Amino acid sequence: MNSVPLSEVSEFIRDGTHGSPIRMETGIPVLSAMNVKDGALNFETDRFTSNEEYTAFAKRLPLAVGDVLLTIVGTIGRSAVLNEISPLVFQRSIAVIRPKFSVLDSRFLFHVTQSADFQRQLDRAANKSSQAGVYLGKLGGVEIPLPPLSEQRRIAAILDQADALRAKRREALAQLDSLTQSIFIEMFGNPATNPKGWPICKIGDLLESASYGTSEKSSSKGRFPVLRMNNITRFGEIDLTDLKYMDLVESEYERYLVKSGDVLFNRTNSADLVGKTAIYRYADRVAYAGYLIRLRTNAENDPEYLGRFLNTAFAKKMLRGMCKSIIGMANINATEIQAMKIARPPLTMQREFAQRIKAIESQKKTHRKSLAEFNNLFYSLQFRAFKGRL
Repeated sequence: MNSVPLSEVSEFIRDGTHGSPIRMETGIPVLSAMNVKDGALNFETDRFTSNEEYTAFAKRLPLAVGDVLLTIVGTIGRSAVLNEISPLVFQRSIAVIRPKFSVLDSRFLFHVTQSADFQRQLDRAANKSSQAGVYLGKLGGVEIPLPPLSEQRRIAAILDQADALRAKRREALAQLDSLTQSIFIEMFGNPATNPKGWPICKIGDLLESASYGTSEKSSSKGRFPVLRMNNITRFGEIDLTDLKYMDLVESEYERYLVKSGDVLFNRTNSADLVGKTAIYRYADRVAYAGYLIRLRTNAENDPEYLGRFLNTAFAKKMLRGMCKSIIGMANINATEIQAMKIARPPLTMQREFAQRIKAIESQKKTHRKSLAEFNNLFYSLQFRAFKGRL
């Protein structure tokens, strides 16, 4: 299958605004790489700007249906196709690729950007600084396959159908996440107003310990997997892909290991991601890195309650207000997280909540297994498609 540099079959490749748009309580949504996920653009944001900022952005980067979005700063390589146009401003972490529609189909390009070969080329092109990024010039030099347009559309249609199966499983998982949030509100009330009148304490009162992770470097080999900030999703899950490893000496064995039931809190990240929180629910013991804080509850409290509280919209808003900026990154330290106020319902209720969450987690495990099977099918089809064997 013939291949060409991406720039040769694109009308343009541009990134979002390099400035810092005026921040407003409401207005035009400001979206970043975190808004591109699972092949779609979502509008979940707490950042808004003015109509004047939008007018300036739209003049430099007029969007059109069929534009392909690609994340190029921080989390590199996620993509989506614009299916409709509405007022928004992209930050520079998103690149907009407009195909030459006479020779390149948008859906085909989307699937190409998610292929293993394209992702390897992106990784090689990335600037490996503290915050990885891909310059637009290097992005334009990435080689992509270019069969005839009719063949592109046939391939895209097949991959779209296979991808739809994965999307249904992801949707089911999202619905279970929503159910978890609903159960929390049903049992404990809205944490912003505490309508059930629970005693208010500090998070530190719920803890046996709050400890920073190891600052030792990890690598591709070692005795223990290491959880880093990228292994905690913004949706409160532990993602065990892309693990690094390290060896721990005996004196560090207990200090830097995570046990089942520990709550992990991401203390340093971009402003919209600092405070990511997840509970480690596995039997295998893993280490955790320095950008994480391990919150271990005491015997009078259950980690499921604490973990879910920190993932409520109320807690996320509080955390964003607590952030300090250090060299462009938001930061919350262990003292600050322990001082955060939280309602304290009885342990019996916390444990009842944990049992209900356990049942939901069992259902999620089944859906994840099915999703993994659909992923394998999709990757097989994708590999064959871009080798000309589909």
